[in-house]
Amino acid sequence: MKISLPEKLVTYLVLTFFAAFALVPLLGVVITAVTPSSTSGGFQIPRSIDLGNFVEAWNRGHFASYLLSSITVVVAVVVITTVLSVLAGFAFARLRFFGSNIIFFVILAGLLLPAEAFIIPLYYNLRSAHITDSYWALILPQVAQSLAFGIFWMRNQFMTFPNEVIEAARLDGASDLRTLWQIIVPPSAPSIMTMCLLISMWTWNEFLIPLVMVTRDDLRTAPLGLAFFQGQHATDYALLAAAGIIIAAPIVILYFFLQKRFISGMLGGISSR
Repeated sequence: MKISLPEKLVTYLVLTFFAAFALVPLLGVVITAVTPSSTSGGFQIPRSIDLGNFVEAWNRGHFASYLLSSITVVVAVVVITTVLSVLAGFAFARLRFFGSNIIFFVILAGLLLPAEAFIIPLYYNLRSAHITDSYWALILPQVAQSLAFGIFWMRNQFMTFPNEVIEAARLDGASDLRTLWQIIVPPSAPSIMTMCLLISMWTWNEFLIPLVMVTRDDLRTAPLGLAFFQGQHATDYALLAAAGIIIAAPIVILYFFLQKRFISGMLGGISSR
């Protein structure tokens, strides 16, 4: 169906409006971050650019330690969740066992449970296991949080995989694990990368679990470190903006390099439903 010129104009106007609505605040943060440090509030166009705000925020906020902690947690959560999601997704999509549908929907119930609902009993459980104030207290709960989505995502992906290819692999004597890792996983890489990127963003931005589970400064993640930094420099808007950009930069860079796979995986997921 051919789209008329007025419809195109309206579409572009709407898209331009929402793009500006999203980009203008970000542009304001960037401009504030390069504004010479001042205690005055409000947005203003700087007369000169001061990149020293980033250096000062980095040194004052000890963000090297916080970023290292966040990267450690994100990598561990993504790796563990991806492996378990691929295995479980394949099992629910291609293997038939007693109660598989019931178990799958029970797992999906985890998507409906907010962290605020279980954070207190979870803290006492982990404290009784003597793993609070450790990386495990940050990694294991976030793996559990992401696993329901990961299993759901991979199950949908594997259900759309051609049956003929799987049957041919089994006729050749390939085991289920070999079929999964050598036949199914490689073509599913865009969907897996999309899942990994989403889980990375969620884990990177997680605030409540690190706030409750750790008290050691060297274990604080980037968002938690940013909150402490904000409490110490509440009126220094240039430093706060610079610190916010420092914290957001790793995920922005990650998305920039993986955006093609991310979009491909999202479109593949949509077309498979």
